[in-house]
Amino acid sequence: MPSFHEIRKKAQTSITAPLIPIIKKLRLSPDMLTFIGIFLNLIAAFIIGSGHLFIGGLIFLLAGLFDMLDGVMARFLNQATKFGALLDSTSDRLTEAAVFLSFIFITSTSIWPYNTTMQLVLIFLALTGSFLTSYIRARAEGLQIDCSVGLFTRPERVIILALGLLLNLVFLALSLVVILSFITVGQRFFHVWRRSKTL
Repeated sequence: MPSFHEIRKKAQTSITAPLIPIIKKLRLSPDMLTFIGIFLNLIAAFIIGSGHLFIGGLIFLLAGLFDMLDGVMARFLNQATKFGALLDSTSDRLTEAAVFLSFIFITSTSIWPYNTTMQLVLIFLALTGSFLTSYIRARAEGLQIDCSVGLFTRPERVIILALGLLLNLVFLALSLVVILSFITVGQRFFHVWRRSKTL
């Protein structure tokens, strides 16, 4: 039976594989794809912050596709570099922070069922959980420990948040991000602890 990581990888491949010939024909480099993703994410954040959730959700989902494609194209074209990996990871954190920040500007609207303080705490916890999920993997790999395990990685966060925006269920989406991100943090922390004992 395939692992969740293998299922996720196959799903990502089925989405990105048909687009590789098109991107190759357009001569878009992996770094160019990264910058397009940054631009789209920042546009999405601005639109979400302006209260246009559906359009913002669509652009955010499109930006997530570019986030996946840059790494795929780097490997496909054999152009993967250490700086490219750093640029990709840094841009992911920057754009993720921008999108979470955009939620602060809509906390007074009718999509939120609770008071502003609870809304801000939820956004903060979602941001923290998301960052910790990525940080533990990066730190583990710096220690030469593979840490691609976990239930809830960036693609899943993008999908959940995009659905929350498209369906006007932002509070529910952020709640799921908090719960599932911290579960993933625990999974990765335990994985690294277990692997470090055998090294």
